[in-house]
Amino acid sequence: MTTETPVLDTLAEITAASLEHNALAPRELMLVRMAALIAMDAPPASYLANAGAAEESGVTADDIQAVLIGVAPVVGTARVVSAGGNILRALGLAIAVADSEMADDSDAE
Repeated sequence: MTTETPVLDTLAEITAASLEHNALAPRELMLVRMAALIAMDAPPASYLANAGAAEESGVTADDIQAVLIGVAPVVGTARVVSAGGNILRALGLAIAVADSEMADDSDAE
């Protein structure tokens, strides 16, 4: 493999393929996927793997908050609180990766 993140790249490709081959509009598909991640008590990396597609499809922070509220009666408060923390951790990972890439770019100049 020639990439530095082959697993994450593969997951991103799977996500992109599911967007292309689904009858739901991309935004609705990503909202459903967020609900599934919450229900599964997914780790931060799972949210990170879907963050790009969610952003590209127009999902906002308010949408994710609405999904958290919407699934709370079904999955329970502990799962929603866990998901909130994991989503914040995923954002932290995304920011750290972006900062690292910016630092690498400035070092290369």
